[in-house]
Amino acid sequence: MARIAVLGAGIIGSAAATWLIDEGHEVTVYEPDIDGLPTSTGNAALLAFPEIAPIAGPGIVTTVPKWLLDPLGPLTVRWTDLPALTPWFLAFLMNATPGQEARTRLALTGLMKTALADHEELGRKAGLAGQLRQTGYISVHDSEASTLAAVREAEKVREALGYPYERVSVEKARELVPQLEGQFAGAVLQPIYWMVSNPLTVLRRYQAFWREKAQFVPSRAQALRQTDEGIAVVCGSGEDLYDKVVVASGVWSRELVRSVGVKVLLETERGYNTTYGFTELGWNLPMPVGFGDHGFIASPLVDGLRVGGAVELAKPQSPPNFGRAKAMRTKMRRYVPSLPEGGKEWMGRRPSTPDSVPVISQHPKDDRIVFAFGHGHLGLTLSAVTARRVADLVAGRDTADLSPFDITRFQ
Repeated sequence: MARIAVLGAGIIGSAAATWLIDEGHEVTVYEPDIDGLPTSTGNAALLAFPEIAPIAGPGIVTTVPKWLLDPLGPLTVRWTDLPALTPWFLAFLMNATPGQEARTRLALTGLMKTALADHEELGRKAGLAGQLRQTGYISVHDSEASTLAAVREAEKVREALGYPYERVSVEKARELVPQLEGQFAGAVLQPIYWMVSNPLTVLRRYQAFWREKAQFVPSRAQALRQTDEGIAVVCGSGEDLYDKVVVASGVWSRELVRSVGVKVLLETERGYNTTYGFTELGWNLPMPVGFGDHGFIASPLVDGLRVGGAVELAKPQSPPNFGRAKAMRTKMRRYVPSLPEGGKEWMGRRPSTPDSVPVISQHPKDDRIVFAFGHGHLGLTLSAVTARRVADLVAGRDTADLSPFDITRFQ
């Protein structure tokens, strides 16, 4: 078995560390802010197995200008950050082709096929029970055109993965979710969606597992250095050698990638949310609800309600704009008038690639270095399958099917 450093202790790094420990490896985890709240903790708690469509679909070129005119809309760019974001954003627009859409769908379909089973297996390895539940998901739409677009997408998912769906009437939607008292034109129900109890609870349980069995370095890895004896991880306290290294540091992975002579396009697709506790709300939704024309979701956690989503492209260090969280609450009241003000606001930095395909691969010229980052809004959903595939890469098992996720596409 190998001596392995895992760089990053968010949901991807912690899941990978858990899987690698279970396979008998000697693991050391580097994380500068172990008590912090990484991106995965603000997730809607959804295991979004049907979500195989890229953000940069063919229709987005005509849609983006309208969205960008609304600073609180579903997609916005922090204009002061645009010079730094330009290479990523241009690649994003260039990926908005039918051919790339098909490739992204095929790649994500391959991961989604085992994602649920991998979550169950990862939970078993970590002694985590009772954290998964099948809730279904309903999206509501403002027009017939929007409803039909959602039906078309659900049909593509059914063809790819076999997941059923149902177009439901406004009346049926209100039977399923009585809080939907506002006006909308149609809805689509997808039963296959699952949820975790609370993303932070799940992350802390995985962190607790590896902290009992692994070494922990409370520092950010600053660079990697390749030597004949191993891969050196350089941090503020010095450097240590390992047989293999897993880079799972979210958007901060890009600096580590560059330190070993590899390129990647990776930026932050920032999301905002508001979380209500039971004491201030007094009710909860029976299932997650997506507001299809506005790019956000309301999801019932076991201990409250979370309203969040949308996309803001900005540099990691740019200050948050919590007006986006407020805008989602305001829009939600069109559909759920009983939603009060209040709650706790949060902003997270989703590490995203311009083609919506994560990087899960070895270094092109050094199989001792494994990359696992860039999952966008699917970090929680794909965490367990990514952990399994990282273990495959570390062990040298057959990974030919991971070619769509190879970092060589950025070279």
